[in-house]
Amino acid sequence: MADNRIYEPFQDGPQPPYLTKHYGRTARMAPEGLLAASPRTPTELAGPKWQNGPDAEKSLVHGAKGLALGQLIRVVVRVLDEDARPQRGALVEIWQANAAGKYQHPVDQRDAPLDENFRSWGRGLTDDQGEVDFLTIRPGAYPVPSSGGWWRPPHIHISAYGDSISSRLVSQIYFPGDPLNPLDGILQSIPDVQARERLMLKHDPSAGIAELALGYRFDLVLRGRAATPLEG
Repeated sequence: MADNRIYEPFQDGPQPPYLTKHYGRTARMAPEGLLAASPRTPTELAGPKWQNGPDAEKSLVHGAKGLALGQLIRVVVRVLDEDARPQRGALVEIWQANAAGKYQHPVDQRDAPLDENFRSWGRGLTDDQGEVDFLTIRPGAYPVPSSGGWWRPPHIHISAYGDSISSRLVSQIYFPGDPLNPLDGILQSIPDVQARERLMLKHDPSAGIAELALGYRFDLVLRGRAATPLEG
């Protein structure tokens, strides 16, 4: 059945502006003129059909020589629509730094150790309850180069795809109470306090693994008043 509802545009308060003075990179990325909508092709509007990969893709911590270093955590992500209905079959991806704040990527040239047992990304499809879980570690903080002492707080990048390749939401999720959160230029670029709170993981012992991993939950809401703020 076709969905003929008219959606309201995103509100400015819960979303960060394109140009943020405390996040210097946006000066090179923010558009200077009005945004122009490009035509969508049939490929963008329909498909692909996501296939669930092996369970190993939901674990970032099982390497060839044992478990990754750091505090093990299990993160249960639930994808909801604006009416709080669970979204089945959404492809959720996460990527993050290791416990030393080092990304497994050639762009990260910082002198910090890599962990051969840690894989920096994971992905999986949501189930009938709209949930998918990941076993990972709490990432470390890291300094932003040439920023005058700005350290990024521990965070996990997250994205979710809907029914088409063009329907992707990208954001970052944070750990509540971390002392670096109030100093972070990216997190604080979101004007609305309540919207920033929606990017915080919720500690939940029932989501953990006994004597192995702390449990956290995160609701990724696609639209509406409780929508998840977008962060690159």
